[in-house]
Amino acid sequence: MTAENEAAVSAAVAKLYDTYPFPPEPFLDEPPPGYNWRWYWPTAYNFCTGKLPATEQVRILDAGCGSGVSTEYLVHLNPQAQVTGIDLSAGTLEVARERCQRSRADRVNFHNLSIYDVDQLEGQFDLINCVGVLHHMPDPIRGIQALAHKVAPGGLLHIFVYAALGRWEISLMQQAIAMLQGERRGDYRDGVAVGRQLFDALPENNRIVKRDKERWALENHQDECFADMYVHPQEVDYTIDTLFELIDASGLEFVGFSNPQYWSLERLIAKAPDMMARAQSLEPRAQYRLIELLDPELTHYEFFLARPPLPQVDWADDQRLLSACPTLTPCLSGWPSRSFFNPDYQLVTVSEGEYSFLQACEANDGKKTVTDILSEAPLALSDVRSLQTRQLILLISPD
Repeated sequence: MTAENEAAVSAAVAKLYDTYPFPPEPFLDEPPPGYNWRWYWPTAYNFCTGKLPATEQVRILDAGCGSGVSTEYLVHLNPQAQVTGIDLSAGTLEVARERCQRSRADRVNFHNLSIYDVDQLEGQFDLINCVGVLHHMPDPIRGIQALAHKVAPGGLLHIFVYAALGRWEISLMQQAIAMLQGERRGDYRDGVAVGRQLFDALPENNRIVKRDKERWALENHQDECFADMYVHPQEVDYTIDTLFELIDASGLEFVGFSNPQYWSLERLIAKAPDMMARAQSLEPRAQYRLIELLDPELTHYEFFLARPPLPQVDWADDQRLLSACPTLTPCLSGWPSRSFFNPDYQLVTVSEGEYSFLQACEANDGKKTVTDILSEAPLALSDVRSLQTRQLILLISPD
């Protein structure tokens, strides 16, 4: 794509979001409810390394911040961080500024800036959040390379991009709307009107209609969401193969998908031991590809990349685990109770022993070790590891 064409596509994307600022979440005059552990530096760092970070005084970049929904969370969840938000759409940035002002998320600087031009910002960042942006860029590889350059050593890049298999029906409707718009393509209000009429006209048993009702109808009653999904001027949908081409081009290390439950072979083929053995003999990327082929419901990939050195802690060593200082993760809903929602908002139920241990971790001032707490709330060491693996506790490494 020529520089002239890239500029035209970027201008079209900016026009869409000037017309329909996204996401269209309502303003709040207080901090937003709930959490996203991927946007909270200690839990994101813990997921990637197995331990809590040495400091929460970090620099965070929200790259393609849109209307500021993610930025607002990043500010409120990370009270010691310096947060910066950038976006291509000046109109959407105005919404982001108002959103953050109203909820008193006042530790953020906004810049009307393309990701391609992120080098204009000073310094590097410990955490870069880039959700729903790269797949809308005319040159995603150039985009990810620009962001990678701004990741500090030991820093993280959190990315969300679309998956082709789970968005197949969306792609079909996008093409249909574009065909019917003809020369009016780029008139996003007309595109929304065309799409609405098509959905009203199609039979109820139509595959595209059924898929929309199953997955998207609740959010797509808002024109902003409908436009973002069905009349976007630029979109790249990935498969595992093309996703890792993007990742490899970044020059950063792949840490892992932030929804590891989906990427479990056991979830799909545990009932066939022979097939499990064959699958486990495949390289990791081939295993990922096999999983998405067998369960093509995934609509996006969400993952972390890192710039080395990123220390990894192996809690398999009993003495290391016993010497660690545990704390309860703050990303729980419904706590205290034996049944509550974990950091991914999935309902979990813990045993009486686990519950007592978690309560002791909550009361820990950061000085008591696992050994100390086990003397107050006895629990098998394997269960302590399970709590850590499930991100219900966070550990301060003794090293």
